[in-house]
Amino acid sequence: MTHRIEIIGNATLYLGDCFEVMQTMLENSVDSIVTDPPYGLSFMGKHWDHGVPSAEVWVECLRVLKPGGHLLAFAGTRTQHRMATAIEDAGFEIRDMIAWVYGSGFPKSHNLKDDWQGWGTALKPALEPITVARKPLIGTVAANVLAHGTGALNIDGCRVWTNEDCSRKQSVVADTPTGFGKGIAMGGRGSDLGRWPANLIHDGSEEVVELFPQSAGQQGDVKGTEQSHTGTANCYGEYGRVPAAKRGDTGSAARFFYCAKASKSGRGEGNNHPTVKPTDLMRYLCRLVTPPGGIVLDPFMGSCSTGVAAGEEGFAFIGIEREAEYLQIACQRIENAYQQSRLFV
Repeated sequence: MTHRIEIIGNATLYLGDCFEVMQTMLENSVDSIVTDPPYGLSFMGKHWDHGVPSAEVWVECLRVLKPGGHLLAFAGTRTQHRMATAIEDAGFEIRDMIAWVYGSGFPKSHNLKDDWQGWGTALKPALEPITVARKPLIGTVAANVLAHGTGALNIDGCRVWTNEDCSRKQSVVADTPTGFGKGIAMGGRGSDLGRWPANLIHDGSEEVVELFPQSAGQQGDVKGTEQSHTGTANCYGEYGRVPAAKRGDTGSAARFFYCAKASKSGRGEGNNHPTVKPTDLMRYLCRLVTPPGGIVLDPFMGSCSTGVAAGEEGFAFIGIEREAEYLQIACQRIENAYQQSRLFV
């Protein structure tokens, strides 16, 4: 079957069924898959949202993905179990689940009256789960990364920004007078680049931030760096370990998690797709799982938020969309981004 193809810079956009299009692609040809597939909720009566993608679709995703490549797939809270099961049945390893928390959800509840006034049928939607899956490695993680560039997460590139010092002092031998310099992490857990990325992301809205308590953070020594009282002291009177500096930081605990800032302009002019994701959020996700210079695939492209985000991060992009009206929007968004920022070159 012939599929319509639009090529704009380093973005290749297909009009067609993703299962059929992916069958024409080479195996082991993309570095990551970041996608927002149908949730199976019949959202706004849209026929394309009648069910979650089948395992057969995810089998094709597995085939075109490089060994160790990651898949990030959004889902609805009511159908997350079906999405994850289909992905796992296709041969992926389920590695984690990221919760994207936001404050813009509106409860679609049937509210009762009379004697049952105050009772309803639904909670306020405030999060969407993102399945984190990985194609099985060939050998060790290190060997797979060296061979294919895939298999690991870009931790340092996705650390949560903070103006606080998150570095840890390492344990030192007895004849070391002062310990190691700033930025060398103990056990790989600390860095002056920011906090380790978590499996929770929020949109930074006031409604969400208010849900997090005020937290004083780390107030004592990091375990394993407390001063030892055994052994022989060196010439400086130290017993083999140097106490870590206490951090007296304060503020909302929301600061520990990545904030994907929502942008009204992020949809693009004339974009009427009902489930557009924030570009900043998609940039973060693409960066988390895609090696430098890699190719991001979105088999359920929609209006191309993933494609715009991938281009802004310097990645090539392949998108597939079955609805012609959304492909037109996607082409316009990519074209505008290309003209404004010279993306995909």
